[in-house]
Amino acid sequence: MNSSVHWISNYGWLLLPLLVVGAYFLMRPRPNAESPSTPARAPTGGSPADAGRGSPQPRQAAFWWVLLMLLLLWDVSSFFYDRHTPPVAKIPYSAFVEQVGAGNVSQVAIQGSQITGKLVKARDWNPHTGLLSTAPVTEPMPGAKLPKPAPEASKPPEAKTTSSGTSSKGYPTPGTTRAPSKPATKPVSVTLFETVFPSSVGDPDLLPLLEDHNVEIVAAPKAPRWMSSFLSGLLPTLLLVGFFWWMGRRAMNQQQSIFGAGKSQARRFVKEDNPSVTFADVAGADAAKAQLLEIVSILKAPDRYHSLGARIPRGVLLAGPPGTGKTLLARAVAGEAGVPFFTISGSEFVEMFVGVGASRVRNLFKEVKAAAPAILFVDELDAVGRRRGAGLGMVNDEREQTLNQLLVEMDGFDERTSVIVLAATNRPDVLDPALRRPGRFDRDVSVGLPDLQGRRGILGIHTRSLVLDQDVDLDRVAGITMGMSGAQLANLCNEAALVAAGEDHERVCRADFEAALDRIVLGDVRPLALDEATRRVIAYHEGGHALVAWLTPEADPVHKVTIVPHGMALGVTAQRPDEDRYNLSRPYLMARLAVMLGGRSGEEIAIGEVTTGAENDLLQATHLARRMVTSWGMSELGLAAYDSSGEDRFLGYELGQGRTYSEDTARRIDQAVSLLLEERHGTVRRMLAEARERLDRLAEALLERETVEFDELEQLLGPRPA
Repeated sequence: MNSSVHWISNYGWLLLPLLVVGAYFLMRPRPNAESPSTPARAPTGGSPADAGRGSPQPRQAAFWWVLLMLLLLWDVSSFFYDRHTPPVAKIPYSAFVEQVGAGNVSQVAIQGSQITGKLVKARDWNPHTGLLSTAPVTEPMPGAKLPKPAPEASKPPEAKTTSSGTSSKGYPTPGTTRAPSKPATKPVSVTLFETVFPSSVGDPDLLPLLEDHNVEIVAAPKAPRWMSSFLSGLLPTLLLVGFFWWMGRRAMNQQQSIFGAGKSQARRFVKEDNPSVTFADVAGADAAKAQLLEIVSILKAPDRYHSLGARIPRGVLLAGPPGTGKTLLARAVAGEAGVPFFTISGSEFVEMFVGVGASRVRNLFKEVKAAAPAILFVDELDAVGRRRGAGLGMVNDEREQTLNQLLVEMDGFDERTSVIVLAATNRPDVLDPALRRPGRFDRDVSVGLPDLQGRRGILGIHTRSLVLDQDVDLDRVAGITMGMSGAQLANLCNEAALVAAGEDHERVCRADFEAALDRIVLGDVRPLALDEATRRVIAYHEGGHALVAWLTPEADPVHKVTIVPHGMALGVTAQRPDEDRYNLSRPYLMARLAVMLGGRSGEEIAIGEVTTGAENDLLQATHLARRMVTSWGMSELGLAAYDSSGEDRFLGYELGQGRTYSEDTARRIDQAVSLLLEERHGTVRRMLAEARERLDRLAEALLERETVEFDELEQLLGPRPA
């Protein structure tokens, strides 16, 4: 047993890295405990970025941490204990008998063939030869209480030279020329020793010798041989084998197909582990919420619908521009219904390995059905659900196999299975028609940009945590943020708080919202050292935009004009509509074309030259004019629509299908676009020529102050025509 304890005390520290490795693997994110095969993991926080990160079971984590700390404390305490423990001399049996005969042994402990004991007086021990000196140590060991030596023992005995060239103390004599086989070892003063019997028979004369010299004898039972062998040799081997077997089984359970690629990558939200999102956290999508309330009712009480013979809808498609809250709506449905919520992106299905996407689809639907009633949310459905066999060189067998498996799984729902698939996309036009037929995605929910009341509600939600000043009017902010999505409004509130913090404001005020809006819409201010000629060109360019918008009643009002570079623009003319527009008239579109061409026309009239500053204006004007001609029938070509990109907009499809009109029609379209732009250009030139004086005043004000607000525009240009 002592040998086993000795092995553990000397080599037990080797278990420390082993336990560290084991604790690392056990502390890794683990699957949800509700289903052993479920790789979806409960998030550790409320943010979607942390949704896929799992967490170990709390009790298991605490157990391994406590065990790790105990082993570390054991290792450290063993280190310091060994440093302060008196050394134990390993001596030959003959030296032990000699010390007993000299009366220098006070206590012995016998266990099997092993003998340990304690000396009355300390002796110098040579670890190299294993011999003890015959003379006692003159200085006692730290903490040792030795009797005072007798007067005759104060003299060290004379060293006697042996035939081997060493003295009786075990050290070489001065006149010896024998070269040592090993470097000399410094003697150690000891009072503890250990030795073994010379053979398994033992020494029958030992006990009488010990009794004659009044040595205290402590006898301990001999440990079984099998236990000593097991603890010293077999147990460490079994521990290592068991550890690597456990690691191998864990690796096999975590993988499916190649490196676990075939396993579902969905992340699971559980109400108990994650703060739920409800419809109270969603604003600006009242129509979509009204349509989704029925889904919530079905998930809460599916038996009520089953009892009437109703079939549960299989899928709901959320379609709308980016940032309108499609993902938030899906999480709100799950939060209202109180059911598990699985989320995955469409791009996570497809990998480089053939068959992985289909395998992931099968695995995912198996997990969701096991957790029913539940919601499966597939974000960016168009990444995997694009139309099969469409386009030029766009065939992807792996993606199409994944889509086929998705179609099969959605058809394979049991009519009584309360699982609803929610999917979001901003490209519903590119989805395969088989996905959108009844029985798969039964319903389409349009999630558009918020209106005035919707923007007010969104701002109210995202300013809950902000310290607002009294001059902040959220109704006014909602009125000047037309066309912004929910994500952009949330960013606006955050940017306003950042601006206020940067300016050391105690509260977020109206000016902070104005600065944040300029940063988002116009871009950050870009300091450039411009010469006077360039600044003059920019002033007349922006002045042309602003004056045309001011003199055209159908155009959106001008809010600000600046020649301070923002983002990639050298100057900016900011317009803010008075109201939300859902249907654009031809006069309004013609006014937009005029404003776009006003900058180029201002340069031509005032400078007499043209520059590259109108590049973006010309691109936007050409695109708008082409849409007016080919899509909206606003030209002399009539009512025919020649642009099919509104239905099939993904790359290569138009080339694969061919053009639906002749070359002569294409030539006529190009002519109509050019005529429309030239007509607008001529109108704008005449308008600016007639108002040249006001154009000069505005340009001079811009050169002087760099930025002109709405109130100053009214003073410079006069009242705006109604």
